[in-house]
Amino acid sequence: MTSATRAGDDPPTDPVGFETHDHARCINASVTSAEAVCGRDGLRFTPVRRKALEILLQEHRALGAYEMLDRLRDAGFGSQPPVAYRALEFLVANGFAHKIERLNAFIACAHPGATHSPAFMICRLCNSVAEAQSTPTRGALGEAARAAGFQIERTVVEAEGICPACAEQASA
Repeated sequence: MTSATRAGDDPPTDPVGFETHDHARCINASVTSAEAVCGRDGLRFTPVRRKALEILLQEHRALGAYEMLDRLRDAGFGSQPPVAYRALEFLVANGFAHKIERLNAFIACAHPGATHSPAFMICRLCNSVAEAQSTPTRGALGEAARAAGFQIERTVVEAEGICPACAEQASA
């Protein structure tokens, strides 16, 4: 028995992005946040949309639309591609998920309900993804935009490298 499973200990933690956290609490908090935003904004948080968000939250890695479709089908939600695409489109449009262009895949938002410019760190070995916040209007990009008279409305920053877990395995 590990120390995380002994009676009286804190619940076990799993990695989120590249950090450890209480995974069950994370999923619950994100789904609760999505419910609150949908209630406040009059959005329909249907069972398939909820399940799609839960699936994205289960592993904290990017999932392609067809992998999402397989998991939704296994959960009893039809097997036609529009089922997955519509759910993912809703989650992205309302800030509950992001599309990782480099992977052509989707990941649950680490900051649901917050207006932010995400920056993604993608491990080229295991495809785990960590989300951080960026400030595109500052730094070199912001300076270049101002010099050109350009107003940045949206950015997506994706950096590829090696996550701490894969780096540790490579050095072992």
